[in-house]
Amino acid sequence: MTDFNDTIPVRHDLQTVAFYNLENLFDIIDDAYTNDNDFLPASAKKWTPKRYKNKLRKLGFAISNIGRHETGKHPAIVGLAEVENASVIKDLINSKHLEDCDYDYIHYDSLDERGIDVALLYDTNAFKVLTSETFTIQLFDDDGSPDYTRDILLVTGLLDGEKVHVIVNHWSSRREGQKETEHKRMASSNKVGEIISMLRHDDPDAKIIVIGDFNDDPSSNSIKQLVEGFNLYNPMETLRSYNRGTTNHKRQWNLFDQILFSTNFFESSRTEFEFSTANIFDEDFLKLFDGKFKGTPFRTYVGKKYKGGYSDHFPVYAIFKR
Repeated sequence: MTDFNDTIPVRHDLQTVAFYNLENLFDIIDDAYTNDNDFLPASAKKWTPKRYKNKLRKLGFAISNIGRHETGKHPAIVGLAEVENASVIKDLINSKHLEDCDYDYIHYDSLDERGIDVALLYDTNAFKVLTSETFTIQLFDDDGSPDYTRDILLVTGLLDGEKVHVIVNHWSSRREGQKETEHKRMASSNKVGEIISMLRHDDPDAKIIVIGDFNDDPSSNSIKQLVEGFNLYNPMETLRSYNRGTTNHKRQWNLFDQILFSTNFFESSRTEFEFSTANIFDEDFLKLFDGKFKGTPFRTYVGKKYKGGYSDHFPVYAIFKR
């Protein structure tokens, strides 16, 4: 186990790119435009200022340590899922463990029915944003009415001076069944393919990183078609096992949280980033330490019951070296 009080030498030749589903990071203010009624002080979940601040502190501690064992520093880039608005991101980057990390963020409000969005945190000393935009997924329910989900976020910037494109995702859940909802995730996969094609039309050598909670595993059709159809590499394929993943449902592990990237990150160069390693950030402090669910993510809530943990997902990360 890593001792997070240890001082680890900073590796200036390495940078970490991470992704973390934060499990319903809502503020405590009633917003007429989001479905936040469960996350208010007077709700059944009793989402109080104290509980909100506790979650911010814990998430900040987790984020600040992703990849630190290898690099000696916090991640340069962190994709986020399940944030209510810009306000909670500001509160997160101003929390105890992140306030000295020089993080800024990119966030756009989406029409998601749960009122949650994706976002990108970035260390302003390591990453300079050039452009950002969102892409909406056109989905419809069985009755033909629109089914609103999270937008896909594209951020282009300079990572230590090198141009990279980061595509942040949080695809439709499996709540109504895996097969019943597969078409929704395939639609999102198709949209990511369009974005990659657009980037490569402008620059055939574009360096692209695709991160997110895909609600599908590395072996799923939606992920496979990106890897095989767009010349991507998925280091997560080798990480999933019967006793390891990023989220656990009915005692089954899934690796829904993944980082894929274009294969030109394997090209050796003295001046450009190349892929070094990838992993699930599943340190012991993020896990339940006893009981029948020992070893699974230490969640903030189970149903309406407050547990006081971090998230129902473990983060994932990839380290790039130059």
